[in-house]
Amino acid sequence: MSQDVLTAHRAFYDAVETGDLDLMTSLWVDDTTTSCVHPGAEILHGTTSVLRSWTVLMANLGYIQFFLTDVQVQLPLGPDGDVAVVTCTENILSGQEMADDSFTGGKAVCTSVLVLRGGRWQFWSRHASPVIEVQEVEEP
Repeated sequence: MSQDVLTAHRAFYDAVETGDLDLMTSLWVDDTTTSCVHPGAEILHGTTSVLRSWTVLMANLGYIQFFLTDVQVQLPLGPDGDVAVVTCTENILSGQEMADDSFTGGKAVCTSVLVLRGGRWQFWSRHASPVIEVQEVEEP
């Protein structure tokens, strides 16, 4: 079961990386109670708002690739339950608005809640928060 959850979870990142709106749409529960929080943004409620935000984001992305670490799947209702919580660290490589041979990186931590609907795992809620890399400043 957790492998099916991970497959749906990875498909989400594939959709973002390739700008595949049809795939993204298929991964979300169609309900007014879904929610999504993009890093540094206000919470969005309802699948229509959530998908609109992903449409805009993907349309304005240049190159982006996610390297996921610390991926953990929890099944709070047990192995036969219909809820899964996935946490991970997103290590992000992006080439948006950069010179042709230049990339930038970032990091976010993410919690996603997936539910089993019609035999498929779909996103019900997602919250990503940026990780601020603090660099120590040497005193003179």
